[in-house]
Amino acid sequence: MTDLQIAVDMPAPQTHERTARAASGWPLLVLALLGLLSPFALVPIGAVLAAGGSGGAGAALIAAGVLLLLAAVVVFTGLTAVAPGEARVIQLLGRYVGTVRTPGLRFVAPFTQKRRVSTRIRNHETDITKVNDADGNPIEMAAVVVWQVEDTAKAVFEVDDFMEFVAFQTETAVRHIAGSYPYDGHDDMLSLRQNAEEITGRLSAEIQARVASAGVEVIESRITRLAYAPEIAQAMLRRQQAGAVVAARQRIVDGAVGMVEAALARLDEHNVIELDEERKATMVSNLLVVLCGDRDVQPVVNTGSLYH
Repeated sequence: MTDLQIAVDMPAPQTHERTARAASGWPLLVLALLGLLSPFALVPIGAVLAAGGSGGAGAALIAAGVLLLLAAVVVFTGLTAVAPGEARVIQLLGRYVGTVRTPGLRFVAPFTQKRRVSTRIRNHETDITKVNDADGNPIEMAAVVVWQVEDTAKAVFEVDDFMEFVAFQTETAVRHIAGSYPYDGHDDMLSLRQNAEEITGRLSAEIQARVASAGVEVIESRITRLAYAPEIAQAMLRRQQAGAVVAARQRIVDGAVGMVEAALARLDEHNVIELDEERKATMVSNLLVVLCGDRDVQPVVNTGSLYH
């Protein structure tokens, strides 16, 4: 079991999406409209026939008109319009029947509850969260997550409000990731500032693990803000500047030592001058001062012998 699975232990969902039986609603819409209009023709004709002595035929026409009206009402209760990027979750007497994703006018079982669920891609940006990193330093962090509903049944029946659920779980994941890594890297550890791609991948994986039970798919997540808290920002800036100065000095010293080694090797190779160990040390010291100094040096001309 991975650390992520240990940290995120969500219950297994009890409901999964399945396709509901649905037919094209346009033919039934035409029939339902005819059923609504039929009583206006059949009932008056039946009343005339009943008044003229044909009571049985008149009563039959009136009954037929009433039945057609009721049938039209029943058909209208089963019609539902599905827009692109939306789905309809169908319930009959509290039981989940299925989901309709096909756009257009569809006909499902009458007297069902049809709940609209958007399957479009959405963005959610967290508020700026103040949390301590792995080193205990207070930092500010925010992230944006791109997501969409993948399983409408889980989104409707596994959580009360899947949008609010995604918002809370995203903020929880951001806090957990921010507290699991240091802001600046040390000892070959992943850091929030220097390993943005790896941290972003782990953030996406943790958010996905947290919202999977709600039928949500995480497409991408990105850290939008990462900074030290204002109360320590200046101190941390000075520490970063000091580290940069030390790194620059280290590089200068490495280059200067290489140049001194090359100079001594060239002198020995061409037998320009023979120097004892003391004079070599003096020459190395002077060269290092010249090469590593942060300002121009003032030369001193020796007008005597090599040793005076």
